[in-house]
Amino acid sequence: MSGRVRLTLGAWAATLMAACALLPLVRPVTWIVQAAFLLAVQSGVGAAARRVPLARPLTVAAQAVVTVLMLTFVFVREQALAGLVPGPQALDRFALLLRQGGEDIARYAIPAPLESDGIRLMLIGGVLIIGLLVDTLAVTFRSAAPAGLPLLALYSVAAGLSDGGADWLWFLVAAAGYLMLLLAEGRDRLSQWGRVFGGAPRTAGGEPSGAVAPVRAGRRIGAVALGIALVVPVGLPAMNGGLLDSVGTGAGGGAGGGGTISAVNPLVSLRDSLNVDEDRQVLSVKTKMTDVSDLYLRIVSLDDFDGTTWKPSRRSITAVPGGTFPTPVGLGPDVKRTEVESTITAAGWYAQDWLPMPYPPSGVDIRGNWRYEPLGMTLVGDHGQNTRGLTYQVKSLDVQPTAEQLSSAPPPPADIGRDFTRLPDSLPPVVARTARQVTAGAASPYDRAVELQDWFAVTGGFEYDTRVQVGSGSDAIARFLRDKQGFCVHFSFAMAAMARSLGIPARVAVGFAPGSPQADGSVSVGLRDAHAWPELYFEGVGWTRFEPTPNRGSIPPYTLPEDSGSSVPDVVRPTETSSAAPSAAPSASESCTPEQKKLDGGCASDSPQAVLPTDDGGPKWYAILGWVLAGLAVAALPLAPMLWRTRIRAARLGAHGRGEADTVPRTLAVWQELTDTAWDFGIPPDESLTSRKAAARIVRLGDLDASAAASVHRVADAVERVLYAPRPRPTAGLTEDVHRVTAGLRATAGRGAGLRAVLVPRSTVRVVWAASAWWSGLGRRAVALRPVWRKASGQQG
Repeated sequence: MSGRVRLTLGAWAATLMAACALLPLVRPVTWIVQAAFLLAVQSGVGAAARRVPLARPLTVAAQAVVTVLMLTFVFVREQALAGLVPGPQALDRFALLLRQGGEDIARYAIPAPLESDGIRLMLIGGVLIIGLLVDTLAVTFRSAAPAGLPLLALYSVAAGLSDGGADWLWFLVAAAGYLMLLLAEGRDRLSQWGRVFGGAPRTAGGEPSGAVAPVRAGRRIGAVALGIALVVPVGLPAMNGGLLDSVGTGAGGGAGGGGTISAVNPLVSLRDSLNVDEDRQVLSVKTKMTDVSDLYLRIVSLDDFDGTTWKPSRRSITAVPGGTFPTPVGLGPDVKRTEVESTITAAGWYAQDWLPMPYPPSGVDIRGNWRYEPLGMTLVGDHGQNTRGLTYQVKSLDVQPTAEQLSSAPPPPADIGRDFTRLPDSLPPVVARTARQVTAGAASPYDRAVELQDWFAVTGGFEYDTRVQVGSGSDAIARFLRDKQGFCVHFSFAMAAMARSLGIPARVAVGFAPGSPQADGSVSVGLRDAHAWPELYFEGVGWTRFEPTPNRGSIPPYTLPEDSGSSVPDVVRPTETSSAAPSAAPSASESCTPEQKKLDGGCASDSPQAVLPTDDGGPKWYAILGWVLAGLAVAALPLAPMLWRTRIRAARLGAHGRGEADTVPRTLAVWQELTDTAWDFGIPPDESLTSRKAAARIVRLGDLDASAAASVHRVADAVERVLYAPRPRPTAGLTEDVHRVTAGLRATAGRGAGLRAVLVPRSTVRVVWAASAWWSGLGRRAVALRPVWRKASGQQG
């Protein structure tokens, strides 16, 4: 490999490694694959131009032209000439995307959604520009040291926007890429440094020779430089209080003083929570509330509406009140209320800056640095405080207004009416027009609110779907009202905006819908319980919850008519549990035949994230990118067994279907995963044994401890129940049992056996068996058809 080629590869790798610092800013991180491919094309054009050879300015010009053509093809080809050449319309589209990207960066919290074309253009375009500068300096002009400046600029932008949680890791990656580029530049430039750190090489006669600098000297330089860069900042004073500081720390001020919280949008990850493949538990709640179907856990309220999204306003915060909290704004003494005590435990991985609590809280007992925002009655972490692994007690008021109290509520105070009915001029007129049409004939603000809720939830023909894309911008609500498909964010946003257009003070609450009751009396709240709902203000009652989202949460009893002729079919709409798909689309179990359900793994449904609509790029872009993916597939071929086992394990241990009909295939799939895991660790399956004897064999040959052995037998007992019981019932905790058995097998196996179980699992031979069976079946079907062909041929003759 020539020096130029080595330098080209080094420049490409250094740019890509510095760009890794941008990964925490956007989700998902798939944009880095696209950026790597486009950057490789740009570097290849430069290598070809230098090979011709072209003059240095012409080489840079050729790379710049190709870069513009690629960005045009990816982002604005429908406005370009022949899909490649940017014209006036394409330039206008570029400007619009960049402006939209700037607005999205200001609007979204970290990590921002990749669905924004503006953010994606800024990411990929910025990486290509930096890559062009690095390639020009390091390769075209043979000066790798100054190429560190654009790399530093790229890393600095990413570090300035991130929350600082893993800056040191991305610094190491970026610095390693730069040092690799320096080493690739040649031994001549390192020779002077090498004498200082490692001594110059000597000839046979003992005389120093400066012909070459040892590569190990460059490694020593890199190690020393990285060490200094990592150690020195520890002793330097930190810089806080910047424009983006509130994003990372959540609040400012001391323990007893004031402060503010900024408009950080917590809705960015809500869709991801609803679309997870495995519904992980977020919170465990033990409460004295009699009806847990009304146990909503509120995190924060969003009251600032700019026409595109809702976000929390910049509000003053104070110390957490000692004892009893103040009475909620607007709540009168004649409204029935009951104080409820709840103990909430957050999962060890769940780090939320705001504290999930029932609303309205009347007292909180919690440790740590927390601050109180009076208007929303929320608690926010101070100086990095979050909910990770915390257990806290909350006293809250179960407010029970009547429909008559809400219907006869007087007008709200002037400040609330002014601040919470404000709408931007950019809101499409169809929003207010539709609100007036839906509530025509309603006698009071309360009646209008109930009409809006029932229209969204029951009579309007709306469908709940977490996979739908209504886009961004001021027309998003209008598109949602037209298409009538969305999830809780769309329903709550739309109802709150329509309520404001009718003069009803409104805001949006974000938190968790009621979770799933457990056998021990607690309530398990999972990721898929993440929810958003509107809160409307009525004087004498205060901020009141409504539920416009179909099939989510529970309809408030004060919005139901007293007579039995209600148009609302069910008072309580249970929240979907881990076995329910978040989409309103038919589940996989509804389209599976009984034979398919008995197959290995059942009828696994596609992940909602895998079927999201593509962007405006269309299939042509992916046809080009397909070649790159094919190359990556070939490179990943040695990892195919491990990847296949990972996928099968996720399908078997994940959620399946909606109810008892799924009990048999799910339990059998879990049992097969357990036996295949034992096979991977050297315990081949014995199909002649019953599940109970097979479990005893796994425990004996695997030398499992008592806990893992009990898990094996629990799964085997569950298999016997679903096979022989008249009405099989699901058994909880089977997935955890399999994980426990896997850990036990790994603990007793040697290091080599453990690596083989992961990298080359023995159970992947099932793929070969399945292919052989399919081929044999195909041959049998061909033989069975042969007499028919002969008979048909004889008739024709």
